[in-house]
Amino acid sequence: MYMTIRILATGWTIDCSRIRDDGVYEFSETHIPTMLLQSRITTKSVLNVLFLKDSALLNDLDRCIIESTCHQVSEDKIIITHGTDTMQLTAERLISTIRNKTIVLVWSMIPYNRPGSDALFNLWSAFTAVQILPAWVYVTMNGKVFPGDAVVKDHSLGIFCEK
Repeated sequence: MYMTIRILATGWTIDCSRIRDDGVYEFSETHIPTMLLQSRITTKSVLNVLFLKDSALLNDLDRCIIESTCHQVSEDKIIITHGTDTMQLTAERLISTIRNKTIVLVWSMIPYNRPGSDALFNLWSAFTAVQILPAWVYVTMNGKVFPGDAVVKDHSLGIFCEK
């Protein structure tokens, strides 16, 4: 029996359709179905678009929606596309309430639809990580996987590293 992976899209760089001159990210729809086809990922997945939003604008209600969705879905393997600005807050919230599911938060530094994007690689990494890691909350980016409670964003480098 093959597993099904639940993907929860929340927006930010992976799904950004355009960055305006003033730096505001705009969204039209998720790129995840196209990315799955392009990556040739054959693992069965189900996609929920919770919202498409800049993670700097995510609030406690948004994190509540993410958390309750993680509790409600039947799958025990979950990938959440998320921006870096509030990823730690979301990971901490999920760690505090979810015990029997493997959840991987993933991001990209460059939007999927822009040259040189890291989105495909990071999504592929999240698919691999969610299938082999034990139940917990993780963050993956640029070929690294971190426990969600042991990661911090290095703002000067624009990456995550261990606390």
